[in-house]
Amino acid sequence: MRKFPQWALMILACALCVPAWAADAPQKDDKKADTATDAAIKPQRVETTGSVSIEGAKLDYKAIAGTIILHNKDEDKDDPTASVFYVAYFKTGVDSAKRPLTFLYNGGPGSSTVWLHMGAFGPKRVVTLDDQHTPAAPYQLINNNYSLLDASDLVFIDAPGTGFSRLLAVEKDKAKRAAKMKERRKEFYGVDQDGQAFAQFITRFLTEYGRWNSPKYLFGESYGTTRSAVLANILETQQSVDLNGVMLLSQILSFANDIDAPQYNPGVDQPYALALPTYAATAWYHHKLPNPAAELVPFLHEVEQFAMTDYTVALAAGSTLDPARRTAIIAKLHEYTGLPESYIDKADLRVFGGEFEKTLQDSADLTTGRLDTRFSGPSMDPLEQQSSYDPQSAAISSAYVSMFNDYARRTLKFGDGMTFHEFGDVHPWDWKHQAPGLPPGFFPSSTNVMSDLAVAMKYNPQLHVLLAGGYYDLATPYFAAEFEMRHLPIPQKLQDHIEYAFFPSGHMVYAHEESLKKLHDVAAAFIGRTDNIAK
Repeated sequence: MRKFPQWALMILACALCVPAWAADAPQKDDKKADTATDAAIKPQRVETTGSVSIEGAKLDYKAIAGTIILHNKDEDKDDPTASVFYVAYFKTGVDSAKRPLTFLYNGGPGSSTVWLHMGAFGPKRVVTLDDQHTPAAPYQLINNNYSLLDASDLVFIDAPGTGFSRLLAVEKDKAKRAAKMKERRKEFYGVDQDGQAFAQFITRFLTEYGRWNSPKYLFGESYGTTRSAVLANILETQQSVDLNGVMLLSQILSFANDIDAPQYNPGVDQPYALALPTYAATAWYHHKLPNPAAELVPFLHEVEQFAMTDYTVALAAGSTLDPARRTAIIAKLHEYTGLPESYIDKADLRVFGGEFEKTLQDSADLTTGRLDTRFSGPSMDPLEQQSSYDPQSAAISSAYVSMFNDYARRTLKFGDGMTFHEFGDVHPWDWKHQAPGLPPGFFPSSTNVMSDLAVAMKYNPQLHVLLAGGYYDLATPYFAAEFEMRHLPIPQKLQDHIEYAFFPSGHMVYAHEESLKKLHDVAAAFIGRTDNIAK
């Protein structure tokens, strides 16, 4: 059977911290998890201790690697639905009531949280090369000078079906167990289902560890930002859990803005305009611009202005665009992207993500990265129309997965006899979303959770939001994320509760060490301003 085309795989894996190829590689749960043995359906908890030096200051912590068992809506203890794995880090020697608590997760959908855990804010950090393929093992795991544990206790969560998290089906009969597992997939693998699962996990965690009165934060990356919008709305309006803050890294809330496959949604040209600044940043980085600017950020502001004015108007004109005006727009696009004018003309001014990644460095037979366009790799097929893999994902995945498998078993003492699924088989994913206030049965559209975040912010007008992203992220372009935030249906005064931070890095901002430091400082300061703890 023919594989999905690359664009389809990218959408399925839209984030996004999941390489596109992962969607084509389903993985089966362990036999122990599938059969839901007594060990699998009982919560597990392994406690260890450690210390970390964060920007020169030593901090002692307690680490707990464990699972929380979810149940159906009726909380039927005889019918557990999922075992959700987490790693929690608690600073020792302090009053936990005065410690913020941050829940962190990656996206995919289908990604474990190995990336944020081992690359961004855990006490240990994997060393990878800045914009090149990291050599094979042995890899390095070092003290993380920029762990967020100085500002907040941390809980890294693997979504059901990923990492060490498992769906559960308690049935002795093999056929009944298979049927129930099929139903479990429908119960968890979808936009709204996923949000409800995380809400149940968080409320159970707050109860188990006595943290209901702690300042509470969500930190999601990529599809994790989609999850955060849905989750924040559920926690605020259904669970009476007011959040202090929501931190969104490499955001995508409206999938109509996705640049991976806008060619299949003709008449909706917004993605091309919102991705143009990232194209420009990438061409600037790889020295492909005919007249390169001296500094990146001022140059990007210029491109943003063009994207929202002349370029948007030209795209909106469609076939009525004046030929002379079309020629001028093509020349400007060449100036901002480095792509040949003839190519832009053939593309009808509309170059989607995979085409840009394949074409920018085509003269050198190089494909440009998607998650981080600073990366490059040999093109799989010089005659391809679009990229067939992501050089950035290929460059660092082995280091992260290898070191977490080692760290989990050697240091956290968890996972013996289990398989860690960095990318879970969560497809087909149910992208249907019941937006707040939308009548049931309303005609379908692309997934958009902007209303969810807006409702959470209006329901709790003290809620603050931090948006962070990388200039070189073509999976979730930074300008598209900013556009979404500027268009949230909230009162103008609540826009003041949104903070912005962009970095000279890609989707995984923390893969660039200088950006990791700045991300830590921005996130720590955000928590410090919003935790409501008397200083």
